[in-house]
Amino acid sequence: MTGDVINLRQARKRKARADKAEKANQNRIAFGRTKAEKNVSKKTITDLNKTVDAHHLDRTAKDEADQND
Repeated sequence: MTGDVINLRQARKRKARADKAEKANQNRIAFGRTKAEKNVSKKTITDLNKTVDAHHLDRTAKDEADQND
């Protein structure tokens, strides 16, 4: 009438891993974004930066000379 011997240290670690995995799964659902969503965001930011850079006014030497006078 002997039962299975359970190593309590290993059982605690196994339970901790399972709890951590469950919490990670809940966080993925709550906070995660799909790869497609991340790519869309990255492309939008890149496009906006290009637009801003394209509208940047460069100062020429003549403009700087006019400012100094």
